[in-house]
Amino acid sequence: MRIAILEDDPALADQMSHALQGDGHGSHVFRTGTALVTALKRDTFDLLVLDWNLPDISGIDVLGWAREHLASVPPILFVTSRGDEIDIVRALNLGADDYVVKPIKVAELQARVGALLRRSFPAQADDVQTFGDIRFDLARKIVIVRDDEVVVTLKEFSLALLLFQNLDRPLSRAYLLDKIWGISPDLQTRTLDAHVSRIRSKLGLRPESGYRLSPVYSYGYRLEKFVG
Repeated sequence: MRIAILEDDPALADQMSHALQGDGHGSHVFRTGTALVTALKRDTFDLLVLDWNLPDISGIDVLGWAREHLASVPPILFVTSRGDEIDIVRALNLGADDYVVKPIKVAELQARVGALLRRSFPAQADDVQTFGDIRFDLARKIVIVRDDEVVVTLKEFSLALLLFQNLDRPLSRAYLLDKIWGISPDLQTRTLDAHVSRIRSKLGLRPESGYRLSPVYSYGYRLEKFVG
């Protein structure tokens, strides 16, 4: 999973980043609230880890901005030195999903992050995942649309499945490039656009078939369930 860490203490940020990477997550560190808000306008993260006290806007301000402006808000974990009950209650009432008081314990941080991600992104254990009349056979890496097998490449399969697993959630170009190709989001490439175009055509992802795969301006793509 892609996790954003908002922490202005370099040593603590590195500690948390290494802990999350140890659990197989990708971590992206931001030193200021402004930098994270700027990133959230153009990128997708599966979870936000927020400090409260920062040199510019506070973690609470970032939380409020996310709740107001993001079409799909990821789970939010506060990791802060503010341990008073009034602060914990305020953060949770404003929409935080969990709260950890510093100093952190690595195992506890990993466990809380894991619990939030499992709750927000339940594991799909089935060998076949079904979305309406479109089925993904994970063992054979094939897609079946209205009982007809559709020939797709491995990358097309992975990208289409990721989009369906995040139905109605805008996904940034950086998120998709990282998840599917493992390449830098700063790399200028038309690979993603070409794959999206082929998926749209092969799977018939158009309003008349009940889905719309469309670009999100200056951000990425979103697959929506379309109700005419």
